Amino acid sequence: MSYGSDFVLTLFTNNPELARAGNAAGINRIGLDLERMGKEYRQEAKKAWISDHQIFELEAVRDQLTQSALFARTNPIYAGSRDEINYLIDQGVTVLMLPMFRTVKEAATFIEFVDGRAFVSLLVETAAAAIRLHEIIKLPGIGEIHFGLNDMYLDMKLANHFEVLTSGFLDRLTDIASTAGVPYGFAGIGRPNDSRLPIPSDLIYAQYPRLGATRALVARVFYTPDFHALNLAHEVNAARDMLDHWHQAGTDQQAAALELLRTKVAEWVA
Repeated sequence: MSYGSDFVLTLFTNNPELARAGNAAGINRIGLDLERMGKEYRQEAKKAWISDHQIFELEAVRDQLTQSALFARTNPIYAGSRDEINYLIDQGVTVLMLPMFRTVKEAATFIEFVDGRAFVSLLVETAAAAIRLHEIIKLPGIGEIHFGLNDMYLDMKLANHFEVLTSGFLDRLTDIASTAGVPYGFAGIGRPNDSRLPIPSDLIYAQYPRLGATRALVARVFYTPDFHALNLAHEVNAARDMLDHWHQAGTDQQAAALELLRTKVAEWVA
């Protein structure tokens, strides 16, 4: 079984043109990032991108998809969560992601509201959720775990998101998910060999097979500054080939890539 061709890629977009291009390029899931509650407070100081996607844009994205699954990241659990989830499922969303939860109860409530009608992705991006992953992972109805490095490093008061990846902390979390037999992924990928990136993307790609991850988000840098100027199918295939390369490279080369990644991150921070 080819690792790269089976790797699950998820694209956030409210742009119908990009959704159509992503669908044709073989991106597995495409849809909206509707998370808004509390995000400006958490991320404003770091000048992080905050989604401006609106729920009414879902139909235009959905209409572009012939092979990609329709996806949405919801708000964290709140009083209107049941209605939000019901609406999204009624609109044809088949993969739903819960962000910024901290307790087993919040995750269980989300799964209860989905009620088997969509694939459940739990976004572990808080220190509390990470610490409680041993219990969270036991909940029936989890389709996958995604580890969000940006919010996690902010929540843990670390220097940057690479510290979560290179410190060994993410290794322990992925071990929990792997032992439970729950598929998992983390962070997002940029294009291979993109010279604009502060850290070589191939060193990030190497971490996916090293950690046994089988899925990732498509980072915004993947299709910027102008996706019209890209052959998106070619870029997606190149990403899958890079994942295959590191999967076939073996543990020694993957470990060496981790050490080089640590060196590059230290240089970048300095």
